[in-house]
Amino acid sequence: MKYLSHYIENKQTELFDEMGVFFAFSNEQFDKQKKEGIQYISIGAGMICPKSKVEEFSEKHLNLVKEGIAQDIKENGIENIILRELGNYECFYTGSIEDCVEALERYGISEKAILETFRAERKKGK
Repeated sequence: MKYLSHYIENKQTELFDEMGVFFAFSNEQFDKQKKEGIQYISIGAGMICPKSKVEEFSEKHLNLVKEGIAQDIKENGIENIILRELGNYECFYTGSIEDCVEALERYGISEKAILETFRAERKKGK
């Protein structure tokens, strides 16, 4: 089963290229990728964006993620997405759904729905 990253990675790469966004985790990496005359800012997790494009990039990226989520839901359905993320975050092993709840927050999936799926799967012997 695909993850959200699979649905957005190509469009996200195109957006990064279009906006001049890149990742740098050291001054050396930053210096290799920066363009002269452009002022950059860090927007988190090593992501560097031209200061003049932060707002536009953020809006376009948010829309891209929303489209990816819609495609994920269309192809996989809410129940399978919950099961995928419960497994991904090892919730059946840890007994906690907290990480899964946080991950699926942007999907609009409630903690109650996740907990119901978690409990139903545990009854099946997961």
